[in-house]
Amino acid sequence: MGEYQHCLDEKGRVTVPAKFREALGDRCVVTRGLDQCLFLYPESEWHAVEEKLRQLPMTQRDARAFTRFFFSGATDVELDKQGRIMLPAGLREYAKLVKDVVIIGVSTRVELWAKEIWEEYMQDAEAQFEAIAEKIVDLGI
Repeated sequence: MGEYQHCLDEKGRVTVPAKFREALGDRCVVTRGLDQCLFLYPESEWHAVEEKLRQLPMTQRDARAFTRFFFSGATDVELDKQGRIMLPAGLREYAKLVKDVVIIGVSTRVELWAKEIWEEYMQDAEAQFEAIAEKIVDLGI
């Protein structure tokens, strides 16, 4: 959980917030996410996601397209002693990460967003939050 702001350095590295480091471990997997962000998974969660995606029927065009998109962008990353990860150029380009990065915790994964894209996404989402909640979530409140 949580939202943090960090900056990419000149080498394409970003510091992972200390709160997320323990859950991610020394090695994790980063890939293209949805909504033009990057998904960062602990290895154990990556294996669970991978297993779910293996169950998709290869005869369906959408399943093939999604798994190609998701897996072709995936790469193992290691946290260095300062808690930074190196983001490959292709993934930085996909997510339009240039300088300011918003890092959020989303249940079993961490998401990395370009600050401008995150702010735009949140404006849109806030405007629809209650309507979306009514459709998909029973919070028991």
